[in-house]
Amino acid sequence: MAIAMTLHLLAAVIWVGGMFFAYMAQRPAAMDLEPAQRLPLWARTFARFFPWVWVAVVLLPASGYFMVFKMGGFAGVPLYVHIMQALGIVMILIFLHVFFAPYRRLNAALTAGDIPAAGKQLGQIRRMIGINTLIGLILIALVMLMKHWA
Repeated sequence: MAIAMTLHLLAAVIWVGGMFFAYMAQRPAAMDLEPAQRLPLWARTFARFFPWVWVAVVLLPASGYFMVFKMGGFAGVPLYVHIMQALGIVMILIFLHVFFAPYRRLNAALTAGDIPAAGKQLGQIRRMIGINTLIGLILIALVMLMKHWA
């Protein structure tokens, strides 16, 4: 159980922390760059970050379900575990959308040299990462509060 909990927490920290950094630190700093510089920077950043998100997307449910079934299944777990699962699934679905739709279109637009189209895709990614960051931070706070009040 300790290994599963550690993997679970590390995966959440890497994913949510990476999104927080991208949204709150890199995004404002990158705004000083021209679009022709800013957009490739984001594409390279995502190319390095998204493999870590894929690891998190696999580890979080795998470790979470392992712990749930070690505790006797969903019937015996507290409410915060059900909330964590539901919001985690929403976050994973948002990431899958980002990865397979606007991120792919961003790279295709950059390859074609279409900076306006790439900018449009980055805007969609930004909104989705903003939503996922907010969900992730709320989820962490909610789970910690519910766990300690239960």
